[in-house]
Amino acid sequence: MREIYSVAALNQYIKQLFVSDYGLNNIYVRGEVSNCKYHTSGHIYFTIKDRFSALACVMFAGNRSGLDFRLEQGQQVIVFGSISVYERDGKYQLYARQIARDGVGALYEKFEALKKRLEEEGIFSQDHKKKIPIYPKAVGIVTAKTGAAIQDIINISSRRNPFLQLVLYPAIVQGQDAASSIVKGIQALDQYGVDTIIVGRGGGSMEDLWAFNEERVARAIYMCRTPVISAVGHETDVTIADFAADLRAPTPSAAAELAVPDIGEVFRRLSDYEDSLDQLLAGKVHLGRQYVKQYKLKLENLSPQRRMREQQLYLAELSDKLEHVVERVLTGKKHKRDLFLHRLEGLSPLARLSGGYAAVTGSGGELLRSVNQTAPGDVLTISVMDGDIRAQTIEIRHVRRNNRGKDQDAGDGI
Repeated sequence: MREIYSVAALNQYIKQLFVSDYGLNNIYVRGEVSNCKYHTSGHIYFTIKDRFSALACVMFAGNRSGLDFRLEQGQQVIVFGSISVYERDGKYQLYARQIARDGVGALYEKFEALKKRLEEEGIFSQDHKKKIPIYPKAVGIVTAKTGAAIQDIINISSRRNPFLQLVLYPAIVQGQDAASSIVKGIQALDQYGVDTIIVGRGGGSMEDLWAFNEERVARAIYMCRTPVISAVGHETDVTIADFAADLRAPTPSAAAELAVPDIGEVFRRLSDYEDSLDQLLAGKVHLGRQYVKQYKLKLENLSPQRRMREQQLYLAELSDKLEHVVERVLTGKKHKRDLFLHRLEGLSPLARLSGGYAAVTGSGGELLRSVNQTAPGDVLTISVMDGDIRAQTIEIRHVRRNNRGKDQDAGDGI
């Protein structure tokens, strides 16, 4: 009897044939990617084809570590994996474990060789790097006039500083003429006189970005007098232009943030500076006022009016002292005067007369001090305390008086 298989049994049998073939379990296949789909589960479903045939492929999420780039339509790749049958549909497909871009090895070697040579020439030297202006007025951009890169740069620049001028040089960024177009753009913007130049494009394969690995592009960046920011591809993409540029940005959007200052932050900083200046000026004014008060006190102390007031006070003190001195001297003089007056009173003729003495004057009115001034018969006037007595000289007798007031007879008489 003939053996009849079920569809599932036949597909399982065919699968065992594939599994048991060592060559089909470790196979490399070259082809062009098409119908690529990243599933939400993490699996990647795609097809590789050439001019004559196509082969369904799948890379499970657990094997994604064997893919270091994003798989896209039209890429030339080499897929390593195993051929097996999907029993449910009865189709065989390639289960990919590793995927590499076809031709990348040769391009990478070319990239490393050029990088080494330009580095030895000093094209990448840090000493040659120019500082990116903090507050540019105009920023030049060398990229394609259409695409996500220029739109990202415009959007971010407009948001950060709407007053900034953006100057676009619409360059070819992919293909045979791309390098020449990029060089012309750099030179044109350098002569135009912008403050900063952004050179770049969006992401892509190594082949897509190869124009930025050309030696003439690196030298144009090196010779540019204007600071250049490179912004090529995604963050993981690295090109020769990145090493030659004055600053590398991981993406075009990041380049816009590096080149264009946030005007809001600038205004906030200016406001902070204004507040600081106000505080400093207020402090200076307060300190100046303190100095003015001190100098005013010094001037008042040194002013002629103050000196005059001090001298007036000093003169008043001297006047008081002089008055006291004069008063004391006058008091002393008055006391002496009183003593002299008392003594004079004791010596005055009236005082003598009041004590019983008399003054005798001759006929001529002269005061008689000696008996020799008169002669018998002369009329004399004897003055006593309460009047005068008229008398006549009858006899003259000389008497010698000693110091004790006793009389001694002179021995002669008239």
